[in-house]
Amino acid sequence: MQTYSRSLIFSGAFFLLVSCNTAPAPTPTNSLNVMSFNIRFNNPNDGENAWPHRKALVANTIQFHRADLVGVQEALKEQLDDLSALLPEFAWLGVGRDDGKEQGEYSAILYRKDRFEVLQQITFWLSEEPEQPGSVGWDAAITRVVTWAKFQDKRDAKVFFLFNTHFDHVGQRAREESAKLLLRQIQNVAGSEPVIVTGDFNATASNLVYEILVGDAVEQDSLTPAHGLINARDISMLPHYGPDWTFHDFGRATERPGIDYIFVNHRLNVLRHGIIADPAGGPYTSDHLPVLAEVVIQKK
Repeated sequence: MQTYSRSLIFSGAFFLLVSCNTAPAPTPTNSLNVMSFNIRFNNPNDGENAWPHRKALVANTIQFHRADLVGVQEALKEQLDDLSALLPEFAWLGVGRDDGKEQGEYSAILYRKDRFEVLQQITFWLSEEPEQPGSVGWDAAITRVVTWAKFQDKRDAKVFFLFNTHFDHVGQRAREESAKLLLRQIQNVAGSEPVIVTGDFNATASNLVYEILVGDAVEQDSLTPAHGLINARDISMLPHYGPDWTFHDFGRATERPGIDYIFVNHRLNVLRHGIIADPAGGPYTSDHLPVLAEVVIQKK
């Protein structure tokens, strides 16, 4: 019988990895533990995998891995209320995608309220009308959004931006245009400031969407930014830990793609990166695995 928690497996493997090699420098006290987590919307049809059976597991995963910032996808208002009760040390920000208020899924950001001050927060829609609540873009099946916030770390007064999103699961053009829009917004809003991006992008690393995000796509489109993001995994000081995939459909998927990522810009270093696996056979925190990265903002 499986008795080990997913959290112990993940952290224990990190311990063994580090202890078997030359001990690295101590983790900086100002590092940020960032998580991207598609928590699966509250769907009663999920049976034993429905939200009431998973919410404590989700909260435990966030707590055990000492996440400081969590970009969640598919969260409904009642799920965010549940997480607020289970994680009183966190606050959250964002709006429902359907009306810009409380209706529909959120791409919300959870943050430790004793550590971070929110200087600014905005949600925009992934469409030709990004300021129009509920708008659907291009060939997307449903409404999609990006929620971003400008934070100041109370420990060292450093300012950074976090963007969180969930790209469409159907429309390839919508995903490509969403990637371009996201990069333009990052350029316009954050400029050269430190940027972290979390999300479920519904695109593997071989997809043009990913290539646009990391700046590898050769585009003639004048609206495509010249500089892309960096997959945190690619510059992690410690080797990536965990599986390469993130979506598993509560263990049912035979093909398991990696579609959830944490990206950074050139202003951040990455100490470690991992995908937190559930025990084989469950219980499952979600139909996606969370992604974790520990990052440090560089000095100017």
